[in-house]
Amino acid sequence: MSTTSRSRQQNVLAAQWSPNGESLGAQDLTVPSNQVFGSNVFSPAVQRQRLPRAVYQKLQDTLAKGQPLDTSLADQIASAMKDWAMEKGATHFTHWFQPLTGSTAEKHDSFYMPTGEGTALAEFSGKELIQGEPDASSFPTGGIRATFEARGYTAWDPTSPAFILENPNGALLCIPTAFASWTGEALDTKIPLLRSMDALSRSAVRALRLLGDEESSRVFTTVGAEQEYFLIDEQYYYERPDLITTGRTLFGAKPAKGHELDDHYFGSIPERVLACMLEVELELAKLGVPIKTRHNEVAPAQYEIAPVFENSNVGADHQHLTMQTLQNVARRYGLTCLLHEKPFAGVNGSGKHNNWSMGTDTGHNLMDPGDTPAENLNFLFFATAVIKAVNEHQALLRASIASAGQDHRLGANEAPPAIISIFLGGELETVFGAIEAGEGVAAEPQSYLGLGTPVLPPLPMHGGDRNRTSPFAFTGNKFEFRALGSNQSLGLPNTVLNTIAADAIDDLADALESKIQHGATVQEAVLAVVKDAYAANKQVVFSGDGYSEEWHEEAAKRGLENLPTTPDALPSLISEQTVAAFAKYDVLSERELHSRYDVLVEQYIITVNIEAETAATIARTLLFPAAARYIDILDEADLDEAKDELHGLASKFYTAIRALEAVNATHEGEDGSLDHATYLRDTVLPAMIGVREIADQLEKIVPDDLWPLPKYSEILFIK
Repeated sequence: MSTTSRSRQQNVLAAQWSPNGESLGAQDLTVPSNQVFGSNVFSPAVQRQRLPRAVYQKLQDTLAKGQPLDTSLADQIASAMKDWAMEKGATHFTHWFQPLTGSTAEKHDSFYMPTGEGTALAEFSGKELIQGEPDASSFPTGGIRATFEARGYTAWDPTSPAFILENPNGALLCIPTAFASWTGEALDTKIPLLRSMDALSRSAVRALRLLGDEESSRVFTTVGAEQEYFLIDEQYYYERPDLITTGRTLFGAKPAKGHELDDHYFGSIPERVLACMLEVELELAKLGVPIKTRHNEVAPAQYEIAPVFENSNVGADHQHLTMQTLQNVARRYGLTCLLHEKPFAGVNGSGKHNNWSMGTDTGHNLMDPGDTPAENLNFLFFATAVIKAVNEHQALLRASIASAGQDHRLGANEAPPAIISIFLGGELETVFGAIEAGEGVAAEPQSYLGLGTPVLPPLPMHGGDRNRTSPFAFTGNKFEFRALGSNQSLGLPNTVLNTIAADAIDDLADALESKIQHGATVQEAVLAVVKDAYAANKQVVFSGDGYSEEWHEEAAKRGLENLPTTPDALPSLISEQTVAAFAKYDVLSERELHSRYDVLVEQYIITVNIEAETAATIARTLLFPAAARYIDILDEADLDEAKDELHGLASKFYTAIRALEAVNATHEGEDGSLDHATYLRDTVLPAMIGVREIADQLEKIVPDDLWPLPKYSEILFIK
C-alpha cells in the first residue's frame, strides 16, 4: 500500500466514530428524581442531611458570613464526608490544590488503615481534612522555597465544596485546598484570590454604608468564564509531534477554506462533537458546574462552553474542572481537546471571557444599572470605581493574562488587543458624559425593534450595541474581561480585578465620606464623586474598533499602555504601584508578587525554548528529508526546472534550520531573567517564524505521500 493511499485511509478512519459506553439517553434526565446536578458534590444540601444541626449551621456561617472556621468540628465533618464519599465508591481522598503551574495538583491517600489483624478500617480524621503536607519544592515557587526546603502545607477551603471524581475503576474524594509554604506564604492561586475577595468585600461594605445600605454585611465577587477550545481527531494529534510537545502546531499552511461557509460562529454542531459535549455537560452537572450554553465558535473545529456566574472562588475551581473534563471526555470519542491559545496559525485562537461582577449577601447585583442607570446611585458609584481601577492599573491587568501562548493571539484581529480599554455602550457613555458635564439625563422609555411582519414579536432593544474588540466590556449587568487565554487559571486575573477594585472603591469612598461630612446629600455627593472620577479616567473608555491601527495611535495620545508581549507586560507585576496596592490589602506581599513574576518569566522562557527545539527537530528530521526525497524524484524524472525551484527552497530551509538552532543555543542575560526572555522574543521566535514560512511553502509543493505531517485541511475539517 502506498503512503498516499494509507493517508487517505487514515482520513476515512478519522471520520468514523461511535460513542464509547452506553447512550446518555438511557436515563431520562427530565424526570426530577433522575436529576444529577450536584450528585457528586458534598454540597450544603448533603451537609444538612449528614451533619448534626449545630455543626451544619456553624459551617454555613463560615460560608455565608466569612466567619472563622471552628476546627473543633473537623472530626465530625470529616467522618460524614468519608461516609458519603465511600458510598459513592471512593477509597482514597486528596487535597486538590492549584500551584503556580497554572493547573491543579493532587496526592491520593487511602481511607483504609491496617488494624494489625489482617484487616483494615476506613478512617478519615479532622486533622487529615484540615491539613496536608505536600512537597513544596516540587512546584514552582519563584524563590520562596529552595529545592532543599521541601515543607509546605495544604489547608482545607470550606468555601468550595468537596467533590467526587469518578473513574471506571473507582472514585476519588477531592477536597479543595489552599497551598502555602512552611513560612506561611502563598504558593498557589487560591489564597490570593480569597484574600482579594475579602478585601473587596470590606471596601464595598464600607461604601454601601455611606450609600445608605445598612443591611448588606458582605459583598461577593462573581465570575462566569466562557471557555473556548478546539476538538480534533486524536489520530491527527498523535501524528503531530508539535501538538504533543507544545500544544500548538509549529508548522502548517493555511487551508484554502476557513470559516467562511458552514463552519461559522453559531453554525451547526457536528454530531460527534455534540455527543461529546453532552457527556461533558453530564459529568460537569454531577460536579455542580452550572453549564448554560454551548455553541460552534468562529474557527473550524472550535467550540465554546459557558457556565452561569458563581462565587469567584468556586467559579475558579469549577473552571479547572471544566478544562479537565473537556480533555478527559474528548478521548472517549476519539477526540483531543486543545486548550492552547493559538493551536493553529492563521486561524482564530481560543480565549476565555471572564464575566465579573459584585453582589451583596442581600441579593443585589451592584453592576446592574436597572432601567434608569442615571438614577441608580449604587451602580454609578461602583461602575465608576471599576473604570478608575482599570485605567490606573491597565498594565497590571495586561500582565495578569500574559503568557507565550497569549502573545500569538492578543491584538491579532481575532481577540481583544493588548491595549486595555473599557467599552461601556452608548447608553452608559451618555449617562456618564452627562454627569461629567453637569447635565441631567432624561429616562428613556423602553425601545422596541420591529421586524416588519406581524407574525414576529417586537423585540426590546438594549441601550447600546456590543463591541467584540474590547478587552474589558460592560455587558448589561457585569464587566467582561475578554483577554484571558483558553488554558489560563482564573485565579490571578480575578485576584488583580478584586484588589484594584477594592483600592478604587476606597478612594471614591474617601471622597464620598468627605463630601457628606461637609453637608452634601448622598445623591449630591455621589454625583460629584462620579463626575470627578469619570473626568479623570475617561481616557480608558473606548467604543470603536480595538483592532485598528488608528486605535493604537489614539491610545498613545490618551496615555494608555500598549504591551504587546509577555516580556513587555510582566514587569508591571512588581511595579511600585502594584506592590503598594497588594500590600495595602494584604493580598500578596512584595515577596509573593516577586515569586509570581519569577515563575511567569521562567514559564515564558521554558515554553519558547521547548517550542524552538521542537520546531528545529521536526524541521530537520521530518520536513527537510521529505523535501530531499522529492528532489530525488524530480531528478530521476528529469524535471530540472521543478527540481531547481525546490532545491533552492530546500537550501533556504536548511539555512533557516541552522540559524534557529544557533540562536536557541545562545542565552543572553542571566538564565531565567527578563533579559533572557526578551532575547528569546527578539531572536528565537523570529527564527522560528523564518523556518515555518519556508516549511509552509514546501507543504504546498511536496506531494502528500511524502509530507509527514497531517495538514490543516485534514485536522480542522474531518470531524
